[in-house]
This record gives sequence, C-alpha cells and structure tokens, in this order.
Amino acid sequence: MTDSSAIQISSAVPTFLVSDIASTARWYEENLGFETAGHVPDSAPYVYASLMRDSAEVMLLNLAGLEKPDSRHLRPRGLWDAYLRMRGVHALYETVKGQSFIQMPLTHQSYGDWEFEV
Repeated sequence: MTDSSAIQISSAVPTFLVSDIASTARWYEENLGFETAGHVPDSAPYVYASLMRDSAEVMLLNLAGLEKPDSRHLRPRGLWDAYLRMRGVHALYETVKGQSFIQMPLTHQSYGDWEFEV
C-alpha cells in the first residue's frame, strides 16, 4: 500500500493549444512579462514552449491551423483558460490597461479579489 502522506502535488501548469508558438510566446513576453524558458525543437518552427514569470509557468503546444472560436457569448461571466493568483495585480494592470486585449478592467469582486481579464 502506498503512503499517501508522501504525495504532494505542488502546482498545475496550464497548457494552451496555439497555432503559432513563436508569436504566442512573444505576446506573453511583451504584454505580461513572461520569459521563454525553452522551445522544442531549438529553432522554429516550434511544437512546444515553456514560459515562466516568477513561479508561474504556462506551456504552449502547437496545433497547426487552430482557430479558437469566440465563445464569450456562451459564458457571459467570463471564459478563462487560466487564473493567475498573484501579488501586485494593480501594478500589472497599470502596465497593460488600455490595451485591446483587456476583456474586463480591474474590478474588485464581491468575494474580495481584484481581477482583470485578458
């Protein structure tokens, strides 16, 4: 029998399907301050990339020809791929506010969190 007290899951990493690894990674770098930690293969065209900012990681996986449908109308309260818990949300928002990718401005939620959507 396995000792379940020795098992600890420390984090989950979202993996996003994208049609262009290089441009998506560049978007995360330029807009949200992530750094590319690695690509597979080492040169384009890439099939995979890992992006890091502080202790948060996002992985990108290539799916050629992928066109993500606009399904916001199906879930009017938000349609998220990942939720990043962080300190400094006001400071990050100040660096990105006014950008066309902002879907919801910085808002103080009824449950106490400050959130914005990209």
